Amino acid sequence: MDIRAVTAEDKAAWQPLWQAYLDFYNQPLPQEVTDLTFARFLDVEEAMFMVVARVEGEMVGFATYILHRSTWAKDGYCYLEDLYVDDKARGRGAARALIAAVADDARARGMGRLYWVTHDHNERARALYDKVADLTQYVQYQTVL
Repeated sequence: MDIRAVTAEDKAAWQPLWQAYLDFYNQPLPQEVTDLTFARFLDVEEAMFMVVARVEGEMVGFATYILHRSTWAKDGYCYLEDLYVDDKARGRGAARALIAAVADDARARGMGRLYWVTHDHNERARALYDKVADLTQYVQYQTVL
């Protein structure tokens, strides 16, 4: 398995995985937002990043993450925003490898914490997350602006 930073040439292979991820969470997005999101991963001025997992040359998963400052720590934080592995590749270590790659990059960039959220019903993912991170007691709220 090869885990590496995304390149412009990865867009065609990434888009079906991105769409499957959006479908899983029932989150329709206009193509304009998808295109902008992908462009941000390639922009060196952005604090948004993506790593992809490939097996025998085929993209099987991705993780996106955002680096930001914290009011509670000297070091910044890394928010793992999206993590997806194709159904046919699950259970082979891709998600764990993607999380590890994000953690390694965040650590190298001086971040002091990696965190993420998931749906409480996402039991398969949570089984892995329980092995690689600590479940916090925080509850997330949001409002559309």
